[in-house]
Amino acid sequence: MSQPRALLVIGVAGVGKTTVGRLLAERLGWAFLDADDLHPAANVEKMRSGVPLDDADRWPWLDAVGAWIDARLAEGRSSVIACSALKRAYRDRLREGRPGVRVVFLSGAEALVAKRLSDRKGHYWPASLLPTQFAALEPPAPDEHPITVDVGPSPDVLVETILREFA
Repeated sequence: MSQPRALLVIGVAGVGKTTVGRLLAERLGWAFLDADDLHPAANVEKMRSGVPLDDADRWPWLDAVGAWIDARLAEGRSSVIACSALKRAYRDRLREGRPGVRVVFLSGAEALVAKRLSDRKGHYWPASLLPTQFAALEPPAPDEHPITVDVGPSPDVLVETILREFA
């Protein structure tokens, strides 16, 4: 059996991380995590109130995401994780000691993402925080060996593109 791997699907809110991540996990037969599910209640309430998280809020959350990845790897299972991981330091923290983690960057124009967020229903994250995400975004550098895809096409097309690049 090959070594277990992890695909870290990153990007600002509204690019489709969860949708694309779930589809990737289904296609690959891998475990899936929406990292938002690991936010403590205080983080969720802060975001729901329209206040962006700071690094002090994010570090424990990122450590929880890393622990989830470690648990899957220890089980010998590969996984797909939908996680904003907007800054290089966040991605480094999730990749540190985990050589099988590969970054998939879902990139999109702010106007397109804002439109998608305005159409999204039932999520606690307010679209008013989108500019803070674009301000914080540090797109993956070439030395991170990311798979970068533009989110204009349908999720199915994005998954096909990612799988081709991943192979």
